[in-house]
Amino acid sequence: MEDPVETHETSLSSRYKASTDYAKDAAGMTVPYVKQDAQHTATVVRSLDDSTKRGKGRGGFSAKKTKYAVDSSPTKITVDSWRFQESDFKRWDLPTYARGLFTTRTQHNVPEIAIRGYDKFFNINEVRETAWEHIQERTKGPYELSLKENGCIIFISGLEDDTLLVCSKHSTGDRSDVALSHAKVGEKHIERQLERLGKTKQDLARELRKRNATAVAELCDDSFEEHILAYGPEASGLYLHGININIPEFMTYPSQIVQKFAEDWGFIKTGLILIDDINDVKAFLEEVAETGAHDGRDVEGFVIRCKKTTNPGVAPYQDWFFKYKFEEPYLMFRQWREATKALIGGKQFKIRKHNKITEEYLLYVRKRLASDRALGKAYMLNHGIIKLRNDFLEYKNMKGSDAANLEHFGDSTSAVTGDIILVPIATLGCGKTTIGLALTSLFGWGHIQNDNITGPRRPPRFTKALLDQLDEHPAVFADRNNAMKQERRQLITDVKVQHTTARLVALNFVHNDIEKVRQVTRERVLARGDNHQTIQAATDMNKVVGIMENFIHRFEPCAPNTEPDAGFDAVIDLDPAVGSRENLEIVIKELHREYPSFVKEMPSAEDMDAAIQAAFEGYSPNLRHTIPDRSKYDSQGGKKNNKQQQQQQQQAAGKPQKKKPLEYMSVDVPTKDVLTALEKTFAPVPTDQSRFFKQLQGTRRVQPKFHVTLMHRASAKEHPDLWQRYLQLHERDGAIHPDGKLGDLQVQLERVVYDDRLMAVVVRLVPDATAGGGGPESENAAATAAGSSNNNNNAALPARPEWGCVNRVAHITIGTRDDGVKPKESNDLLARWLEQGSGEGTGVGELLVEGKPLVKGVVRGVLSR
Repeated sequence: MEDPVETHETSLSSRYKASTDYAKDAAGMTVPYVKQDAQHTATVVRSLDDSTKRGKGRGGFSAKKTKYAVDSSPTKITVDSWRFQESDFKRWDLPTYARGLFTTRTQHNVPEIAIRGYDKFFNINEVRETAWEHIQERTKGPYELSLKENGCIIFISGLEDDTLLVCSKHSTGDRSDVALSHAKVGEKHIERQLERLGKTKQDLARELRKRNATAVAELCDDSFEEHILAYGPEASGLYLHGININIPEFMTYPSQIVQKFAEDWGFIKTGLILIDDINDVKAFLEEVAETGAHDGRDVEGFVIRCKKTTNPGVAPYQDWFFKYKFEEPYLMFRQWREATKALIGGKQFKIRKHNKITEEYLLYVRKRLASDRALGKAYMLNHGIIKLRNDFLEYKNMKGSDAANLEHFGDSTSAVTGDIILVPIATLGCGKTTIGLALTSLFGWGHIQNDNITGPRRPPRFTKALLDQLDEHPAVFADRNNAMKQERRQLITDVKVQHTTARLVALNFVHNDIEKVRQVTRERVLARGDNHQTIQAATDMNKVVGIMENFIHRFEPCAPNTEPDAGFDAVIDLDPAVGSRENLEIVIKELHREYPSFVKEMPSAEDMDAAIQAAFEGYSPNLRHTIPDRSKYDSQGGKKNNKQQQQQQQQAAGKPQKKKPLEYMSVDVPTKDVLTALEKTFAPVPTDQSRFFKQLQGTRRVQPKFHVTLMHRASAKEHPDLWQRYLQLHERDGAIHPDGKLGDLQVQLERVVYDDRLMAVVVRLVPDATAGGGGPESENAAATAAGSSNNNNNAALPARPEWGCVNRVAHITIGTRDDGVKPKESNDLLARWLEQGSGEGTGVGELLVEGKPLVKGVVRGVLSR
């Protein structure tokens, strides 16, 4: 090592205490240093890799691995990004707790950590370890309080070929489909700051590699992306707030050394306060929280760095962080942002707090939007958010903290002490009954199970039973899945009519990852056997799986800003894939925050553990139900009408049906393959690029089946030869195959194109030489295909037909924003994309599909309904 650096006394394992590189850094400061242990790194990587293969499963953790080629590396280095589920960081058995981890291999095939983020740290009272009593007992100072800047995290390190590696939380940004990623914007800031100092990226890479360290900064730049706090041109840049040693365990620089490094390399220094006593820390934070401002500026909160031991007097102290986030005025600012976007988009929005000032704000916004048409478009692209908010505050001549406190004492939620109905929105196996029983055990609230109500008119009788419980208890748990909007509408309407002061709180089990929900809930239901009123898994497993699939198919996600879900007074989001104990704590914490006079304090961790255990052990159904024959119901859960039943009866009796004409020619592609490709494509990209895809998933607007339309009968006049040819193929071969298959055709998924209304995947049709059918490789192959037959009547059909697509761009429609947007409008979107391109100013987003996979398609004719 050319310029070794000295290590301070650490409490890491003896593996790292053997380091003997003792010296000062170039500035003469003593800094932490530890060499990488290749064997230990290999063990960690192997454990992470194993977890990706087995999946999360029961009791295990699962890491997601994404490989990136570092484009700027002259030796073509690749790095692997590792990502955990957020809930996994609360486990005790992870091989590392780094939130942001990239590994690679040297030219000698030695594994090493290339980027090492912080260990995941939690807010005050978010976990047991961040309760004040634990912090006071198990930590020691000095306590370093740094301002929690409001941007996106950037990691910087050096690779062995002197390449400077710049990453966001989980991505290098080195992807041709990401024109302006967080990592690339961060790298441009580094280039500018180094140029001012007369230094290069290679200089910084060598310095960080010499230290075996990752620099951790916050990218704050409103010209790129606005958040809640303002960062104008004079304040934008990279705020350096940490330097971590690249080892699996957490080891980080003291803040004073971080600030000196920031000075030397052109970073912006993060505000820092040093306090020796933890009680003084607590008093300071609580005082600042009253206004949400410090030193003349609004702040989101503080990150507190210190040393912590797991066993005072026995176990050594190690580097440890926790955070203290301020609720206001940030919750109010976020509400204003979402309300403004709903207003621009013509959607409903329910104001949940700060009613009076928010209504005044929205009145002001309406006037501004009416006078400036460009304002709304820029706002939806996350530009002008802060200025509009500040313009309103200036108009009112008040600060954000003043606005947030305006209704503090008159806030209707702070005085609520009862009459609360907890309404789960779930599918089978999410853990709703366990949580309901645990809440009953902890607080003595009521609990009504819909499965215990028999006979006719169950919904109104369920509502009556809930309201009867409110006569005896301050709250009641409405134990029903409420998976469909019509069920929620019935409950909300009936309660509001009969009990005007009751408040309904949705416990929303979010079903974003359907496959994971399916896997986890199925394991739970099958494990509990016959211990349920309606689901006897031990008696008939196959029937149970079918019932669960029916619930998942009918599940309609909660949409709090549209009816009927706008009728809920509060919505608490839960993860159905995590344990009931974790969700129980979230429910209680959110109720305490929303209704502080109702849930006055959090129960102890031990009490919550005991409540969950009692729910598991004490539950036994006292009533059994028989599941009705679902063949009498349609896919939405309603009874089939007489016409549907008559058609089925005619089919069963063998009566001839009226022949339906050919509507269009389709290439059906496997749903699973398309969804897998989309997940891989959107997983590593920034939130602003994945937001619409997540919206489609969360609102069940992703189509259940996917296909490429080759030609619709509406185009028959423009392409008569091709349509005639397709009619003849359908008549000849469609009758031979029971499933209507006419041929095979490979479909290459090339790129995702989307705006704020719909999403499509541009595809390439590739001949399948082994399948006895083929097609032209270009998207605009209709002319070639049509020209192969000039006779409209009884043309001789080739043995290997060419499948021509008459659309300007062959594509698969993924989903639309709502029913008002028709799938066929994908053609208009793609025409705009061809003419105007994508990116800022076009309103069109574009991503290359990860790996451009080939999927096997089946050509079929689709009949009119």
